Formats: sequence, structure tokens, C-alpha cells
Amino acid sequence: MAQRELLYGRNAVREAIRGPRQVLELWVSERAGGHEPWLSEPGAPRLQIKPERDLSQEAKTREHQGVVAWVEPYRYADAYELAAAKTPLLACLDQVTNPRNLGAVARAAAGAGATGIVVPARGSAQVTAEVARAAAGAVEHIPIAVVTNLARYLEEIKRDDLWIYAADGRAEMSYWQADLSGGVALVFGAEKKGLRPLVRRRCDDALAIPLLGEVESLNVGVAAALLLYEARRQRGA
Repeated sequence: MAQRELLYGRNAVREAIRGPRQVLELWVSERAGGHEPWLSEPGAPRLQIKPERDLSQEAKTREHQGVVAWVEPYRYADAYELAAAKTPLLACLDQVTNPRNLGAVARAAAGAGATGIVVPARGSAQVTAEVARAAAGAVEHIPIAVVTNLARYLEEIKRDDLWIYAADGRAEMSYWQADLSGGVALVFGAEKKGLRPLVRRRCDDALAIPLLGEVESLNVGVAAALLLYEARRQRGA
């Protein structure tokens, strides 16, 4: 198991400093070091000023914004503990392999005050430096759990006060019509792929996002944001 992980990008590193993970080493360019006051916040290690080319080499990208850090490995949550919460609000992702999509969902889920995100161990993006940057650091503040079998997990967490909804553009019921005020697990598939049949069958019902123009579907991050915030609205946010 890796003893440390790399992060890059201002927001990703800033939220890691503010989050539960320990930041072990911090490299910044001379320009970033003089313009980012949060780099001196409590919890941040001593800055090491490095040339831009060294940052790009370590991050394997030029999108580091002058900030690279090494942190403790990401701590995944327990998926069953998330489901056992009082009135949970979960986002479950099936076949979402694009790291930027997972990052977008994490950002929306954190903003909506969701209980957490659940992803399968295989065939799905998990938390990486690219995900953390796409999430603007939100992965540090929203629990993310990994399960061996998503269909089995959905079947096992079902109960009278936890309803499982599939996000499905073909569903007869729109998300405006659904009661999302109680315990809810919202299940999203990848764009174009949708949900696997077995995962879809484990859901209690399905919700559609009405599309009134020529667009055939929405990015999973946008879809998750709409449904999660509707659930939060119904809960009296």
C-alpha cells in the first residue's frame, strides 16, 4: 500500500491542508508561493520553492497551477456505515470511469451536504490526483466508499426508510415528482452507458430529468447536482 499520494492544483492542495489528511511535503513555484496566502495556514508543511519544470515532472501534467503536495493515502469510508446514517443521502455511481466526472459528483455532493458517495471496486474511477483537482478539493470533505458489488450493496441496504432511485432518462416519473425527503440512494450511470441491468433492477424506482431541448442527456456531474440539490431542497435546506 502506498505510504503517500500526490496532489496538484491550488484548490486540491488547499482543501487537503484544511481536511483530515496530513500533508507530508509541499512544493510550490516561486510565483505561486508569493500569491497564495493559504500556503502558510496551520497544518501546511514548510514550503519548498521549486522550478516549474520540477513540478510538471512530478505531477506529470502542466495543470498543477504551481502547487504540488504529497499527502497521506485517501481514507475511504465504510459504505454500510454511510447507509446506516439517519436519513442518508447517497450518490451511487455505476460505470463512471472518467475521473473528472467523479470529481464533479464529489463537488456537487459536498455542496449539497450529501452523506457520501459509493462506487464499485471495478470499472469505476476512484480517488486520484486528477479526481481531487476536478473536485476542487471536495474529496477531502465528502465520504467516498468502495464496494465489491454495487448491485448486492443496493439490495442489502434497502429498508423502509431508505429508498433507492435510478437516474434514468426513460423513467415516467420526473425528479420533481419524487419524494426525496427521506433516506435516499440516487444511482447514476455513465453518460451513454447508463446503468447495468442488474444494478437497475436493484433500484426501487426510477427518476428522469426532463430535457426540453435537443440535448439527449446530461453529464453525470450535472445530473447528480440536480437530484442532490432537489433532495436537499425537500429536506428544508
